[in-house]
Amino acid sequence: MDRNQITGLVLMLALMTIYFQFFAPEVPEQPVEQATIETTTPAAIREAEISTPVATGVDDSLTSAIYKERYGIFAPFASGEEKEVEIENESVKIILSSKGGVVKRVELKDYLTYEKDPLILIDRNSSTSDLLLMSNYKAINVSELYYHTQHSKLEVSGTDSLSVSFRVALDGGRYLEHKYKLGGTGFQLKYEINLVGMDGVIDNQDAQLTWVDHMKNVEHTLKESRAKTTINYQPIGGDFDDLGISEDAETENIEQGLKWFAFKQRFFAAALIAENKISKATLSTYVDTSDSTTVKSGTAVLTLPIGDLKTGKGQFQYYFGPNDYTIQKKVVDGFEQNVELGWFVFRLVNKWLIIPIFNLLEKFISNYGVIIIILVFVIRLILAPLTYKSHMSMAKMKVLKPEMDAIKEKHDGDMQKSQQETMELYRKAGINPLSGCIPVLLQFPFLLAMFNFFPNSIELRQQPFLWATDLSTYDNVMNLPFTIPFYGDHVSMFCLLMTASTLLYTWSNSQMNTQMQGPMKSMQYMMPIMFLFFLNEFSAGLTFYYFVSNIVSFGQMALFRKFVDEDKILKVMEENRKKNANKSKSKFQLKLEEAMKAGEVQRKQGKKKK
Repeated sequence: MDRNQITGLVLMLALMTIYFQFFAPEVPEQPVEQATIETTTPAAIREAEISTPVATGVDDSLTSAIYKERYGIFAPFASGEEKEVEIENESVKIILSSKGGVVKRVELKDYLTYEKDPLILIDRNSSTSDLLLMSNYKAINVSELYYHTQHSKLEVSGTDSLSVSFRVALDGGRYLEHKYKLGGTGFQLKYEINLVGMDGVIDNQDAQLTWVDHMKNVEHTLKESRAKTTINYQPIGGDFDDLGISEDAETENIEQGLKWFAFKQRFFAAALIAENKISKATLSTYVDTSDSTTVKSGTAVLTLPIGDLKTGKGQFQYYFGPNDYTIQKKVVDGFEQNVELGWFVFRLVNKWLIIPIFNLLEKFISNYGVIIIILVFVIRLILAPLTYKSHMSMAKMKVLKPEMDAIKEKHDGDMQKSQQETMELYRKAGINPLSGCIPVLLQFPFLLAMFNFFPNSIELRQQPFLWATDLSTYDNVMNLPFTIPFYGDHVSMFCLLMTASTLLYTWSNSQMNTQMQGPMKSMQYMMPIMFLFFLNEFSAGLTFYYFVSNIVSFGQMALFRKFVDEDKILKVMEENRKKNANKSKSKFQLKLEEAMKAGEVQRKQGKKKK
């Protein structure tokens, strides 16, 4: 090709480009049906849209060729009309779709959003699932196919159950089936994937199920909801775990397989549980901070054993429901851990004490504010022996205070001698210096367990009491025109009452506690002030509980003081002194004195260096 020919071709291309850009007639748009498939990358989740052309009279043959290329033997089922099947029991209303044979929409009947709208846990806009099968060494998304079903609307209640089947049948003996079974009550939907007679059609390569859930915002505070939203999972042969609550993108690969996983929000969960196992999984979460309608987005890419699907063992169950401990502990082992009850010790207290008492009170009382008040009295009654022992220890210290002050004055400036003589006073009087601390420490698990119980108790959700409209979140009596760092932009009255009562109780308690002196006496007031900032955005049920607990503690203190006879305590101590006059020191006292001596030596050496 010479130079003139090349120049001519370039000019022709330029003229054609100008023509099609400015003068060519517009081509009418063809309707396009889109399905979104999402996959997971190590850094984040990316979306890719795949368009499926719709056949018209003009391009039937082209469309058929495209379908044949994309779906192989399943090409005849690539087009059709979507049919919805509505199934319903006493707890949930679920819409299934014949396109893909998937769950399209789930409504929880006994719950509402914060705006008092029906609570739609998932729908087609927020949740998608795709099942990929290998046929003739090519991946086919069978969730894009149109399935046949004979049902339209079914309802069940009580002990009955209903079943719905979606099939793509190549012939009488070969078909792909999605089968669902719903009981009359509860939030569990049984799900089967059956590949019947498909040995020559579907390759012996594991299937891949991808479920993407953009978890909908249904609560009052988006910030609090995001802090409680993650993916929980139970590995095969491993311990319960989660992806964490960070707003950064999180990804976890589970090679040993899964028993179940859950898109877990603060009060609700959408989960898939395997009767056998999920071979492998990649779980991911991320947050779009610009989207206030979505709490967090999660993706689960699951590898399903193809042998199970071909032999009738592809059995699973969905859970669409509340994070209610009583309900979830009946689903599958470990599933109740979707309800956050705290670290091991706190979880034990909540599991074996708080929740049973709370559930018992629920049976007889409908007002949750009253339940909280009664719960306070029950817990304070259980802890009364420990509280009394701590109070008696402070009373003994108060009786000895004159002698302790005399020792300090006698050895002014010599801390070691002052401490030794004080310990000798304790020994002769028959007082264990730790007797006041141990009862307080033993009460801590009970007190701190409430920090997990109340904020995560779905029973308190949208339950009003006094001025609080919802005991599961903070009571807002005033919106501030500005934001105070660490405090927020609102005023919680229960939090203020709790703080004021805690300060008053601390002051009253310090009148009895003679051991606390100097800066420590002032420092004890810092904790209530910190709680004012820390708990302002916490559950109103929690701050109300601690407020009532403080009031009951005042009553206990007044009652104990009536039973404490200081003259009698002094008389007992005098008798102990006579008994212990010639008694040798215990090993604990000797070790304590050695530690005190070592500390004093280090203090003096530090002064010399200066």
